Amino acid sequence: MIKKHEIYKTDKWNMMTVEVQGRYIVLREISDQWGEDTHTFISRPAMMQWVHNRFTRESFKDNEEEYERIIAAFKQV
Repeated sequence: MIKKHEIYKTDKWNMMTVEVQGRYIVLREISDQWGEDTHTFISRPAMMQWVHNRFTRESFKDNEEEYERIIAAFKQV
């Protein structure tokens, strides 16, 4: 059984989803700048390490609520 989580979606070109496929976690990032990028993780701690590198608190200085919402969504996976 595949469990799918939508992390964020601004439109059909800017979104991020996470699918739990057995013991693998597949993260798909779709952006109008870079196209689709897929990352596969074997554990939640590995995924969270990537998340904290990808979404730094400094890059959300002006929007702390958005940062907290994204991190909380990943913690629900």
